[in-house]
Amino acid sequence: MEFLVGTKFNFLGHRRAAFVLSAALILMGVVSVVVQGGLKLGIDFAGGVLLQVRFENPVAAEDIRSTLDAIGVEEAEIQHFGGDREAIIRMSAQWAEEHDVAGEVLTALNEHIPDNAAEFMREELVGPKVGRELRGKAAMAILYALIGILIYISIRFEFKFAVGAVAALIHDVAITLGFFSLTGRGLTLPVIAALLTIVGYSLNDTIVIYDRIREDRRKLYGKSFVDIVNTSLNESLSRTIVTSVTTLLVVLCLFIFGGEVIKDFAFALLIGIVVGTYSSIYVASPLVVEWQIAAEARKHRK
Repeated sequence: MEFLVGTKFNFLGHRRAAFVLSAALILMGVVSVVVQGGLKLGIDFAGGVLLQVRFENPVAAEDIRSTLDAIGVEEAEIQHFGGDREAIIRMSAQWAEEHDVAGEVLTALNEHIPDNAAEFMREELVGPKVGRELRGKAAMAILYALIGILIYISIRFEFKFAVGAVAALIHDVAITLGFFSLTGRGLTLPVIAALLTIVGYSLNDTIVIYDRIREDRRKLYGKSFVDIVNTSLNESLSRTIVTSVTTLLVVLCLFIFGGEVIKDFAFALLIGIVVGTYSSIYVASPLVVEWQIAAEARKHRK
């Protein structure tokens, strides 16, 4: 669907201001992380206790959460397991060290959710060593993805395009993590999955724009590279907006109605889609332009 045809926005004319905005957002996130002593880690990475509970009748996750809140278990992760009669509860190791986990939680559940007897199926401890291993694997997953993207785009386009795309992806992940730090949200495995999804989403948009730039370099031979990239961005604008808005609406519904289990996942996608769309226009392509301008300046000096 084309609803923005023949636009002539001077995107690259604002690239320096966009670079300043991006740097400010990243710096804001870095300062927040430093002030808070690092990113807040979820139970998957920091360690904690996992409980599997079975009820006689179906139970809502909200009822379990309100029960845990009443006894001081903050930010527990709750999800149904194998049906709506069983639930997995993850809680921090700190609370578990100070309380009789099985006894207090089971008593509270039976008191606050009457006529629906609960029993424990299992209790497991997720130690800090496991958390460190998961952190390492999550970091390597993102690193391998970026290296693979760098190689792929270098082969399909040129190395400068690959650098621009990877820089934009690092930009997207950094800003998303910064917002997590600013809002006090924890880093969990679903959030890592969201970050990888953001990488794929942002890259797809960037590749579409890069492909248009490659076509326009042949069609508009003789024009300056800045004009060619501006033309390509305008020609891709309708597709970019339609894709981003429709995806954003779906993720917004997940964030509002999806429940606590996937709220952080949806929040990461919300930030990532907005930032990824912005970076495809104001980071990935402008960096290629800056590279081209610098290369032409070196060529003229020789």
